[in-house]
Amino acid sequence: MTPGARISAAIEVLDAILAGRPAEQALLRWSRASRYAGSGDRAAVRDLVFTALRRRNSHAALGGALTGRGLMIGGLREAGHDLAALFTGQGHAPAPLVPGEGSGSAADLCDLPDWLRPLWDRSLGDRAGAVAAVMRDRAPVWLRVNTLKATSQTVIAGLAADAIAAAPHGCLETALEVLENERRLSRSPVYCNGLVELQDLSPQLACAALPIRPGMRILDYCAGGGGKTLAIAPRASGLTMVAHDADPARMADLPVRARRAGAQVQVTAAPSGAFDLVVADVPCSGSGTWRRTPDSKWRLTPTSLGDLTALQSAILRRAARHVGRGGHLAYMTCSVLDVENDDQIAEFLDDVPDFSPVSRYLWTPLDAGDGFFLALMERR
Repeated sequence: MTPGARISAAIEVLDAILAGRPAEQALLRWSRASRYAGSGDRAAVRDLVFTALRRRNSHAALGGALTGRGLMIGGLREAGHDLAALFTGQGHAPAPLVPGEGSGSAADLCDLPDWLRPLWDRSLGDRAGAVAAVMRDRAPVWLRVNTLKATSQTVIAGLAADAIAAAPHGCLETALEVLENERRLSRSPVYCNGLVELQDLSPQLACAALPIRPGMRILDYCAGGGGKTLAIAPRASGLTMVAHDADPARMADLPVRARRAGAQVQVTAAPSGAFDLVVADVPCSGSGTWRRTPDSKWRLTPTSLGDLTALQSAILRRAARHVGRGGHLAYMTCSVLDVENDDQIAEFLDDVPDFSPVSRYLWTPLDAGDGFFLALMERR
């Protein structure tokens, strides 16, 4: 595909997303209908689409319209490309620009929904503008070394053999940032044999902050794919790891992943007994991950956020019932919004007096990877 053809494809996909189709679904639909597109073309179109979604407000302003065409004009203009050379109308390139297209201004625009900005500012204070600015860029790729099978040094060497460059985080040696050739990861023996897992830095830091001791019974109450279960499992000997999710289908791949990682995990639809640690990574807005899923920030509404906070409150109270005396409850979200984080914890501690706060963390893209929240509480 020519550069112009890729832009036309991105315009088509963006129009589908703006009409209400989720980004991944729109990209998959285009890919299946465009068998002529190679892997490089699909990756390039995906990058164009996700960049436009991360910067939707500013690119629409620069391009003159909140349409796929307007977003691409604004994005290419911001990047300094020659629009006339790309919008030629020849072959599969988009039609030439008409008077007025690409003449707008995006000064001082924030690429967040207008209704959310006051809540964003209240939650992040003097960091609000800086975090919003970072959210306009692509997120880094992080790996977690599975210490049941490898060390950071052996993983780095193994990845290098596949021309994948990675470097350890300064404070968490098992966290590796991929610096080059990330798209080769899925075919690397290091990844296929369970020596590493894809996991952002922030949840890795959160799992490292949990009070893990040998022989503990640990419940991952909202396990999903089991990323945190597998991150906790290597931290001490004799752990009993139990994974639960309200939708068992989300855990379908966990037994296979656990075997590949060499971890012992029990998957259950109905956890029983008391646990020394219960981890509840609850459903949330994902506001801390909007660099990776930028279309979700435009689909969030005040109503859907209210539904999420009600669900979080209910899950937190259900998870607390499984914490034994003297045990800990870890509440996690991949959000940076107070209503999903500190406000939830304050209300919970008021309602459930036999829990007391232990520690609280909020990571943002300014100091880690994704935005991520952890509140650790102890049952007296």
